[in-house]
Parts: sequence; structure tokens; C-alpha cells
Amino acid sequence: MSKPLALIIEDDLEIAKILSISLKSEFEVEILADGHSAITRLAQVVPVLIMLDLHLPEVSGMEVFAHIRSDARFAGTKVILCTAYALRAESLRSQADLVLLKPISPSQLRELASRMINTSG
Repeated sequence: MSKPLALIIEDDLEIAKILSISLKSEFEVEILADGHSAITRLAQVVPVLIMLDLHLPEVSGMEVFAHIRSDARFAGTKVILCTAYALRAESLRSQADLVLLKPISPSQLRELASRMINTSG
């Protein structure tokens, strides 16, 4: 059985690699470095999990998030928003499945992502 797909949409390659390593035991992971690439890829796939940085080049993370939420194909997709700004994180908690404040603990991310997917029925 193949692993479920997780997209990491993050322009900082170091952070993206850490997130990928944290998730690869449970997920097939793809990294996208900008919002335009993310929207293009989302036209082709429906991942079970999306890790989305809010500060992206080309198309902002908020625009990508709005795109995800407006498309019925992603109704079952869990979205984890990542930001370094506490006030922004707090304001988005009701809109996302989870909001994580950077820096993100790899072990915490692995546990949270696994739990989110395994309890989503």
C-alpha cells in the first residue's frame, strides 16, 4: 500500500527538508517552494495533508490557503499553517486544521500529523 501524499509548501529549503524528514515515515512527501508552484501542483493532486507557510514568494500563503478552502476536492485535506507570527497564528486558528508557530519541533510535527490523519475517518 502506498503512503498518503503530503505537500510541504515552504520557501525556506532548510525548514522544508526538516519538515520532510519529520513526515516521510508516514507520508509520501513533495516540497514546493512558492505559491505559484503550489497552485499548479494542487490542480493535479489531492493530498491528505498540506503544510503551508504563509510567507511565500509569487503567490502568498494566504492566497494558496484561500484556493484550497474554496475547492471542494480538498474538503478532506488537513491543512497545517506555519507562521513565525504569533498574532497571525492566533487569528487563523479557526480557519485551519492546525496552526503551528515556527520554529516547529520535528517530533511534535510527526506526532500531530499522524494523529490528524488517523482520526479523520
